Amino acid sequence: MRTYHQLTDPDRSGLAAQIGAQRQRVAERLAGVRRIVVVMSGKGGVGKSYVTANLGRAAARSGRAVGVVDADLNGPTIPSLLQDGDAPRTTQDRPEPTRGLDEVRYVSMGQFLEAGAPLAFKGPSAESFVWRGAMEASALREFLADVEWGALDLLLLDLPPGMQRYLELCDILGNPPAVLTVTIPTPESRDAVRRAMRAAVDHGSELLGIVENMVGGELKGTAADDLAREFAIPVIARIPWHPTPDAWNQLVTRIPDARRTTDDGR
Repeated sequence: MRTYHQLTDPDRSGLAAQIGAQRQRVAERLAGVRRIVVVMSGKGGVGKSYVTANLGRAAARSGRAVGVVDADLNGPTIPSLLQDGDAPRTTQDRPEPTRGLDEVRYVSMGQFLEAGAPLAFKGPSAESFVWRGAMEASALREFLADVEWGALDLLLLDLPPGMQRYLELCDILGNPPAVLTVTIPTPESRDAVRRAMRAAVDHGSELLGIVENMVGGELKGTAADDLAREFAIPVIARIPWHPTPDAWNQLVTRIPDARRTTDDGR
């Protein structure tokens, strides 16, 4: 994985200029993407990846060109959800995304790891907690800036639990991305998701709405309605334990289709 000083010139002291250059590189590669949407909740176990994969498939079936970035580097599941776990690995200079079910284009760390192997970076054993975060951010940057995404109507980014990947995306993209929030009905999920949504608002992200997942089973509560009231946004879908394709097709119609805003306001 490349680091900042390897992205432009050999002068490692020009960090600010290098950051600007890598942002410009990402912007150029994503220039053909009409809409970028982050799927997040701030906690695990609510089905973010499941929602991302099925939302992407439904959008593709409706005629949209769709891409997915599996930003959960340590627990990638998008390849299996798109039933393309045996996709060929690629190391070409300008790799193209893999095409999964319904022609959804995607890239995932799961494509580059041996089955069952953990994500491991080579580096000094001392202070690995410091440089590992930088290497993960670099991997995410390469997924966005090195992959030939082409023209897309929608690019979905499936985030892991926590807020670190969201903050990295704000830095990489130069603008806070739009956020689609996923929760389950329980009050415990509501409280964790609330913190993530508040952080997204504080950083300037547009909240598109809430998807309440795993509805109608043993998980009880009013998390989606509580959050919708607090943040004045809609509950755009309630996904049952065994959803039909219609549930995902209806969700697609409720995602705003506005063109994303770039650094220069275009």
